[in-house]
Amino acid sequence: MTTAATRYLHLLRHGEATPDESGLTGNGRRQAALLGHRLRGVPFAADHHGPLPPGGGDRTPDPRGTGRRHPPPPHGVGRRLRPHFPRRDELPSESADFFLRFLEGPPEEQEQGAAPARRALDRFTGPVEGEGGEDRHELVVTHNFLVAWLVRDAMRAPAWRRLGFNHANAALTVIRYAPGRPATVLPANDMRHLPADLRWTGFPPELHI
Repeated sequence: MTTAATRYLHLLRHGEATPDESGLTGNGRRQAALLGHRLRGVPFAADHHGPLPPGGGDRTPDPRGTGRRHPPPPHGVGRRLRPHFPRRDELPSESADFFLRFLEGPPEEQEQGAAPARRALDRFTGPVEGEGGEDRHELVVTHNFLVAWLVRDAMRAPAWRRLGFNHANAALTVIRYAPGRPATVLPANDMRHLPADLRWTGFPPELHI
């Protein structure tokens, strides 16, 4: 008989990037080091980093501080994931114009974003089969779009609701997938490991709290 195990999915947004997105800023390197210290004792069974541009190998370093490089995961967890382009009638009337302007883009982007989003749900969500009942911890270092999409799915919210959930650089979100139970979002956008001057990067100044 196959026994399912609880999956703990640790979702991290990379540290603050340089303007050309080729690496981390000084703040980003400090964020990554502090995040690595926080996660040092977590027994990760798997880790996944998004694809990087050439020369961008320091952008999403191993947050556990081992210095290892990681190949892109087979299903892709990159920043261009745009899994759902909502229709106007799906959106709250007071914010429909704002969201539709934000999502403007060529039609081909819709399918290009939707396919990896479906694969991400298949790959990263739900209890883990055949693990003998042992809890499994997995790490995904990615961009804001994927974090928001997975949190939305865990909350069983409509697809458009990924909009408006933002994740700070080097923040931590954990989703628990236990057999026979609904998914549970544990910490979300958690920055306790960062000092005040390193929190909320990736957000516009008016949203810093």
